[in-house]
Amino acid sequence: MKVRLWRPTNRCHLCLGYYYYYYYYYYYYYFHSSAWLYLSCSVLGQVSYSVPEEMAKGSFVGDIAQDLGLDVKRLKSGKARIYTGDGIEYIELNKDRGVLSIKERIDREALCGQTTPCALHFQVILENPMEFYSITIEVTDVNDNAPNFKRGEMKFRISESAITGAVFVLEQALDLDVGVNGLQSYSLKPTDNFVLRLQNQADGSRMVEMVLQKPLDREKQDILSLTLMAKDGGEPQLSGTVQIHITVLDVNDNAPVFTQKIYKSSIRENSPIGAHVMSVSASDSDEGSNGKVTYTILKSLDDVSELFEINGESGEVRLIGNTDFEKKRQYQIHVQASDEGGLTDSCKLIVEILDTNDNMPVINVMSKSSSVTEDIQPGTVVTMINIQDPDSGENGKVKCSINENVPFSISSTSINFFSLKTDYDLDREKASEYNITVTCSDEGVPSLSSSVTLTLQISDVNDNAPFFERSSYEAYIVENNTPGLSIFTVKARDADWNQNARVSYMLEDSSVNGVPVSSYVSVSADSGVIHAVRSFDYEQIKDFHFRVKAQDGGSPPLSSNVSVKILIQDQNDNTPQVLYPVQTGGSLVAEMVPRSAEVGYLVTKVVAVDVDSGQNAWLSYKLQKATDRALFQVGLQNGEIRTIRQVTDKDAVKQRLTVVVEDNGRPSRSATVNVNVAVADSFPEVLSEFTDFTQDKEYNDNLTFYLVLALAVVSFLFITCLVVIISVKIYRWRQSRILYQSNLPVIPYYPPRYSDTLGTGTLPHVYNYEVCRTTDSRKSDCKFGRAGSQNVLIMEPSSTETIQNVLIMEPSSTGTMQRIQSDKSILDEPDSPLEVSDQGIILHPFLYIHIRYLIFCMGKMSTTTIGWQVLL
Repeated sequence: MKVRLWRPTNRCHLCLGYYYYYYYYYYYYYFHSSAWLYLSCSVLGQVSYSVPEEMAKGSFVGDIAQDLGLDVKRLKSGKARIYTGDGIEYIELNKDRGVLSIKERIDREALCGQTTPCALHFQVILENPMEFYSITIEVTDVNDNAPNFKRGEMKFRISESAITGAVFVLEQALDLDVGVNGLQSYSLKPTDNFVLRLQNQADGSRMVEMVLQKPLDREKQDILSLTLMAKDGGEPQLSGTVQIHITVLDVNDNAPVFTQKIYKSSIRENSPIGAHVMSVSASDSDEGSNGKVTYTILKSLDDVSELFEINGESGEVRLIGNTDFEKKRQYQIHVQASDEGGLTDSCKLIVEILDTNDNMPVINVMSKSSSVTEDIQPGTVVTMINIQDPDSGENGKVKCSINENVPFSISSTSINFFSLKTDYDLDREKASEYNITVTCSDEGVPSLSSSVTLTLQISDVNDNAPFFERSSYEAYIVENNTPGLSIFTVKARDADWNQNARVSYMLEDSSVNGVPVSSYVSVSADSGVIHAVRSFDYEQIKDFHFRVKAQDGGSPPLSSNVSVKILIQDQNDNTPQVLYPVQTGGSLVAEMVPRSAEVGYLVTKVVAVDVDSGQNAWLSYKLQKATDRALFQVGLQNGEIRTIRQVTDKDAVKQRLTVVVEDNGRPSRSATVNVNVAVADSFPEVLSEFTDFTQDKEYNDNLTFYLVLALAVVSFLFITCLVVIISVKIYRWRQSRILYQSNLPVIPYYPPRYSDTLGTGTLPHVYNYEVCRTTDSRKSDCKFGRAGSQNVLIMEPSSTETIQNVLIMEPSSTGTMQRIQSDKSILDEPDSPLEVSDQGIILHPFLYIHIRYLIFCMGKMSTTTIGWQVLL
């Protein structure tokens, strides 16, 4: 293998150097190929290699990286590849090693035929920046073809009168190899009558002739058999043979003679079949059958017998096949004239093929970019195009143009090479794709043209920030929502494409009431859906603000933000709360109504609130149940309980009312309160009525006699002591005060510091009370410093289920109690079983112990405890 490398020092030397290089080594090839008469100055280097044909696949050809002075990394980054046009790629490039190797088996005979030297021409293309190098590989011949005769035998009819020296043209052997491996010599055996003679022709070929050296004698031997052997000069030497059969004829002493030894003619390519080419003529001096001449075309290497035919009698040559100037420009036809006596003569016909403009330019895209970025600079080459037109002269000159209204231009870089460049700045958002039609036409008459459409994608650059559809967002969510509930969606768009337009959403760091906003809401990074992280309570927070940022996926990323306001909507999730009357476990609250009460008498007022807002907090009051529905009514808006008729003596003392407090929500919520009303004129009457409880008792039959005895003794002592103490106490009080006889008004109870606002029915007034008791244990009088409309009697059973008759009087926050005279009261004595303090009446320790023991015993006996307590 031979390597020839010449690297110029500058661009001018490059073109000049190529000219001499090709002229010296490939003069013949470029003389016959006008496509290479003008060399391209855009080629950066020229390397030539020499390889023998029939090398195995993968065989090493040359180190292209070293010979061109390129780095292997450059081959990879530049996506180096081989460009051969429409030809077969016999050579492949290993970019990892930077070497050329055999890709397909090279048959020099199939590639070049008899043309020498035989060379492969291709380019190595690199991108970013775009470069290409011309590579020439000379394919040397190996002796892989033996000389071969197309016909298996040759037949001659020779008159015995043939004189010594008569010449008989033999068929030439065909050897596809060239040079020393081609056909070198012929030999003829036996040589008794004939010897072999070779004549060199003007075109370099040799004509094989058989020369008669000894006259023939038909009477001795009428048929001769000779062997013609053709040998080449290869190593090892190859040969081929053909049999020559000679029939000796009777006397015929004149051979035909052509009027010319060489005939010349020309026809245009693509001439119709049957077109006249030329006529040849030969004469024979003999008479009769020996003077009749017959014309035939001898077999040759050009297979002219498939393209041309000759009239055997007239010698007219006509076209029987299709000729192509681009494939072969000249044909040589050997014609033989023979008479019936077997004498022959031959001549040569040279047929020139004239070119016509019958080939459209062939557009080969050498290298193209399927996409370019929108920020590419004007003047950047995006596509390299090679134009091939096999026609010659003006028919092979090509000009190219592109369609209008595209930001590109096309220009010629060298002969048959064009580059497509950007003309000005690109913008993907205006046009993301261009269809560029390249039209190339030759200068023939008529002109032929061809076109190709290139699709160029404009790839995106992150030059647009996301933008929200609205300048701000406002959304509503009903309280008591489920955590994770989707509230609404923010949407941002990005004019860019693909990753640069992929918008991600995130919350900007901020706080709501000192708590990070991320504990209230979250935003989906992909969809922009805002979810509630927690369940909201309208009573705690009404609204809050935060900001959402939209960021694209470009590098570097671009972003924008938007303000979002979330409004919490109230839900009817709170039931009305009854503030008055207070409902306690086991307590009986009684409102007293004198029997002298008139129609419209204010019994009490149900006070309730609802922490919801709006119509969810509008309350209405309804009387659900009542002992006597004809006696009382409830104000729908204010909750006031009033009499609707005159109270009579027939009305029961105990009246029980059930009032429903209902809000205006959807669905509405309600609360119920039970109001006990005592219809009586005196307090003792109320006490006797409300303490008259009969309950079934269950006794434990397993108690011992000692437990019953202890219970009886303790009960007796306790009752006796209690009666004595209370009698003395009442006596002292009755002596120290004036007995006031009056009707018992209603004693109201109100929560401390509760004010009446917006008509909700609360009582802002302060009430002062005096308590008076008589010696009668079942009656007592209460005197009030201010006329009140309400009295309260609360009776609750003790949790220990013992019979307790403990009277506890507590001064309310809105009233004062007159202190009992202590100088004469038995309660002031040190040994008194009861002591009076600011908080009420306190039992003596001895009495307290007995009471507790009595409670324990009564609990063991499963008796029912009834206690009562009067709260003032």
